[in-house]
Amino acid sequence: MSKNTASHKAYGPYEKFVKRPLDFILAFLSVIVFSPLLIVLTVAGAAAMRGNPFFTQKRPGRIGKDGKVKIFRLIKFRTMSNKKDKDGNLLPDSERLNKYGKFCRAASLDELPELINILKGDMAVVGPRPLLVQYLDRYSEHQARRHEVRPGLTGLAQIHGRNAITWEEKFNWDVKYVDSITFKGDFKIVLDTVKTVFRRSGISGGNTETMTEFMGSGK
Repeated sequence: MSKNTASHKAYGPYEKFVKRPLDFILAFLSVIVFSPLLIVLTVAGAAAMRGNPFFTQKRPGRIGKDGKVKIFRLIKFRTMSNKKDKDGNLLPDSERLNKYGKFCRAASLDELPELINILKGDMAVVGPRPLLVQYLDRYSEHQARRHEVRPGLTGLAQIHGRNAITWEEKFNWDVKYVDSITFKGDFKIVLDTVKTVFRRSGISGGNTETMTEFMGSGK
């Protein structure tokens, strides 16, 4: 089996028939409820970033019927400026992350635009977080199983350390979720995510503002 392909396992009625419609309904209602906040953050972000308040990037999603990982465009609120040094290189994350960006990350407000991705069917409310496209060839066969389901706004890894745990631990939580999708489990993950956000835990990875790049297990 290729690292970028996999076969779908047999899922229960909740994952097959209920999860996607429920995700759409929850995302639709959330967009309505949070629309005033979305407008405020869009305006504040445009001012803080001196330009486009949104960050978009191609991310790998769920494996399609053709056995290949579907690529979609993730949308978030920008939390880092595009400040560069005299040679035209982007400054370190810590220098590009301003007060507005730190606030958005701490409160997880930068993730709100991903509700659009959920409405489109690119993502789910709960599932493994969508990572970078270049990681696809670095996964082991076990780690690549995280793409058997839609990526999520939150997941098991987010409530068990977020960016403060190792990549291997993160992927193990992702695969555990793939093998144990239930309504009760998703509901508990959402509740625990709210607690994690209020505690503002696991936002950074070690001594860096963001998670270090995944180079492959054992590298």
